[in-house]
Amino acid sequence: MLRAAVKEGTEMGKKAKAVMDAGGLVSDDIVAGIIGEAIEKPECKQGFILDGFPRTVPQAKMLDRMLRYKGIQIDTVINLAIPDEVLVKRITGRLIHSASGRSYNIFFNPPKVAGKDDITGEPLTKRSDDNEEALKKRLGAFHDQTTPILRHYGKLVSNINADQHMAIVTDDVRKALTK
Repeated sequence: MLRAAVKEGTEMGKKAKAVMDAGGLVSDDIVAGIIGEAIEKPECKQGFILDGFPRTVPQAKMLDRMLRYKGIQIDTVINLAIPDEVLVKRITGRLIHSASGRSYNIFFNPPKVAGKDDITGEPLTKRSDDNEEALKKRLGAFHDQTTPILRHYGKLVSNINADQHMAIVTDDVRKALTK
């Protein structure tokens, strides 16, 4: 959403671009403003899903105020619950085909030929932050800052066991969204 707002040159996108061009981090206010702009678009009139925001309780409260002002309420909060040790294997084993975005995992979904995309045969890459040290920092921040959002939203939270086959997780998410 952030990149799209900058590319489209929306009011909030221009503010975000100025901050990013100066080497700064885009503030919660600007991110919330970008979300506010996005949910006004026709494709969001029937509803929308936010992924990656809010990440903190203050962001959640900001989002709640903005949505309340627009006469919108949150129906469901999906919590994809998974043990940290499984996440470590999923992230540290991840390989990406840069051109297409296809994703592989050396533990769970390895390519047919090690290090090569199944379709093009081109080399697969590993993100520089897909290592155990970086992941442990991200998980620490998640547990400290994001997990409290589940308490904030209370009964709206649907806990989904994400340590299952993708089709089962997808079905469980669909069921939670149609309650």
